[in-house]
Amino acid sequence: MSGIRLKLKQAPALRVELRGVNPGAAAGLAMAEIERLPVTHGNQTLPLAEFFSVAAAGDDGDWLFEGDLSRFDRLGWQMDGGRIVVDGPVGDYAGAGMTGGEVHVKGSAGALAACEMAGGSLQVDGDVGDFAASTLPGSMDGMRGGQLIVRGNAGERFGDRMRRGTALVFGDAGDFLASRMVAGTIAVGGRVGAHLGYGMRRGSVVLAGSAAAGVKVAPTFVPALVEPLVFWQLLSRDLSRHGGPFAALPSRRIQRHLGDVSSSGMGELILAL
Repeated sequence: MSGIRLKLKQAPALRVELRGVNPGAAAGLAMAEIERLPVTHGNQTLPLAEFFSVAAAGDDGDWLFEGDLSRFDRLGWQMDGGRIVVDGPVGDYAGAGMTGGEVHVKGSAGALAACEMAGGSLQVDGDVGDFAASTLPGSMDGMRGGQLIVRGNAGERFGDRMRRGTALVFGDAGDFLASRMVAGTIAVGGRVGAHLGYGMRRGSVVLAGSAAAGVKVAPTFVPALVEPLVFWQLLSRDLSRHGGPFAALPSRRIQRHLGDVSSSGMGELILAL
């Protein structure tokens, strides 16, 4: 299957939604049909070719977007296979609702990245906005599976109501990290904001950077009496393969706290010191 190269012609006047524009949805379509895929620009529905020049590129089946896509939302929306690479930033909802495939953003992403993601992989080389790995507006379930890797910083409410999967932030994370978290694993290599683990029910949050030593754990988390050595060996090895601030985790000593007991939670905060 040939890959597709989509080069941005010019920045749109309004925000554009790219739902339905991905390798899986376009499988079997001719190039002319791909150019006619509908996208939403404000209250108008326009063909994809209105904004991008579309051309075949290579035989790997990858889709390559070139240009500043910061006004383009829902890239990889509900994607179930294939691979998208963006050579630049993207807008909101990147990778939201994904069930498979891979999206690699070589820039930053807006708010609500990987919301309700159930499978696949989203990697963002820059920062992500608020509510990444969280819930869609009006919903109750956060990230449900898959893997989110953020090599920059994350905004507020990262992992809110997260239910499954793995989410890593190499840089800093804002306030309310892992708020109301139900399950899954979050690892942060930099500093975290106030209200860490607010309302957390289950799941694991690993603070891997040097800032872990100075983290103020809320009084609604209590020190664990028993350290899960086998579990930590497995988890730390899995996280360490991503390198960066996570590379040395297997050799670190840890402090473990359980909570949020104010909501009858049984989650865990792991400080790798």
